[in-house]
Amino acid sequence: MDQNAVFVHAKWQVKEGKLDAVLQLMKEAGEKSTQEEGNLFYKLHQSQQDQNTIVLYEGYVNADAVETHRNSEHFKSIVLEQVVPLLEDREVILMNRLF
Repeated sequence: MDQNAVFVHAKWQVKEGKLDAVLQLMKEAGEKSTQEEGNLFYKLHQSQQDQNTIVLYEGYVNADAVETHRNSEHFKSIVLEQVVPLLEDREVILMNRLF
């Protein structure tokens, strides 16, 4: 992976009773996101302590690829329009690899 790669860490707290809906939507979002030209990986994780805590870990070849992802139709229609309303809290951190 090149030093210009950008990594995304997103921690979501899903509203009670909405986990199944979020996971179903994210399956589709993940499939479409991994098909993007600049995507390196798109991984979804669940906390062992709290099943409603979901962590996404994504990698992109550069900042332009992150912007392409954020402007994609599937990101807007699935994540922003359908998933975000099902969340209590959402934290997103863009990261560069140090070593």
